[in-house]
Amino acid sequence: MLHLTKLAVGVRDIDHIRALQADRARINPPLRHRTRAFPRRREDVLDGGSIYWVIARSMLARQRILDIVEDQRDDHTPCAALILDPDIVPLAGRPTRPFQGWRYLDPDDAPPDLPDIGAAIGADVLPAALRRELQALCLI
Repeated sequence: MLHLTKLAVGVRDIDHIRALQADRARINPPLRHRTRAFPRRREDVLDGGSIYWVIARSMLARQRILDIVEDQRDDHTPCAALILDPDIVPLAGRPTRPFQGWRYLDPDDAPPDLPDIGAAIGADVLPAALRRELQALCLI
């Protein structure tokens, strides 16, 4: 098994990526993320791999990759489409430096899923920037 990491450019937090993807899945199913490069290790990724999203410089969420297929963008340029499970799993945040494209991630290096303990009381009224910082530090 092998995972991928990808920057979620322009995404503020996990709720934001959920909303963006819900719209995409509704307009153009199945839920997919298009990327220029086709993973050479496709079979390893499809053997239970996930895409680990870097949001606001921290690896904060993951989604299972269900398939990787050849696709094309709206302008008809070829690309790869990562077909994603719509379920987004929060992670114990880990700071990550910026990079371009996607990268392979060994399962031993992947941050663990956050246990489902429910929402922290009062977290919804915190300013978004403070909430992101607390999530990155695994405090909420």
